[in-house]
Amino acid sequence: MSAPQSLSRGALVAAILVVVAAPALFVARGMPVFMGIGYAALAIGLAIAFASNRALGRDLSLIAVPLIAISLISVEANLEWGNVALMGTVLTLCVAYPYAMSRWVFRDHVVRFPGRPGEPWSRGEWAWLGAVLVLGYLILPVYFITSGSYQNWPPVETPSEIARLFVGVGFVGIWDELFFICIVFALLRRHFPFWTANLLQAIVFVSFLWELGYRSWGPALTLPFALIQGWIFEKSRSVYYIITVHLLFDVVVFLVLVYAHHPAWLPIFFVAPPGP
Repeated sequence: MSAPQSLSRGALVAAILVVVAAPALFVARGMPVFMGIGYAALAIGLAIAFASNRALGRDLSLIAVPLIAISLISVEANLEWGNVALMGTVLTLCVAYPYAMSRWVFRDHVVRFPGRPGEPWSRGEWAWLGAVLVLGYLILPVYFITSGSYQNWPPVETPSEIARLFVGVGFVGIWDELFFICIVFALLRRHFPFWTANLLQAIVFVSFLWELGYRSWGPALTLPFALIQGWIFEKSRSVYYIITVHLLFDVVVFLVLVYAHHPAWLPIFFVAPPGP
């Protein structure tokens, strides 16, 4: 996928303003000054974008509207049924809205969820899936337990809570790829070179995951992950593959969270369980 090289500096400034609204809205959640800065950045960025390039303005609006919608709810891990329903509904709409606008209103169909029908995954792609499981097993317990970030997820006690945690972790993992890669990255990639678009989407990706619970030194893990996922999508052109990668990580995330709260239930990790 190639991007036009003739956009003005104003176009890049506009995209940066829309993207940096994410840390203001999600990382600094609850701080009115920063929330105001985030909304102002979105408004100014969109104004500059439409003045610079109408197509860019429309595409950035498909990123900005979902960011505003997400900012109106909490995305912190909460397994209560009401929160599960609210968060699930809002996140689903944040994927459906850009898709519908791109396909039926703007009629450019930039937002799509491509696969590779009939084309098998390569040996390298299969090898990476195996590496993902190994890396997840080695890295994720160290991160969640030594940083204490596992406490950002509620302890699960009942079968219903365990099931909601498993489904919730998987749902958000799928949504991450649909929104941050297939929407944010794809829209930015239409206008900017690969690494510019990839770095910008990663900022939004990491900001959301911070509020979700990947705090402390979590960005040292989530930033490379977001960049790698963007790179894999650029090369593979398969949303199914990047979702598979993400879900394999999420299986380990789920197991680590259960282990961290209840070490005796899943004594399968080499990291010492957290103290009482």
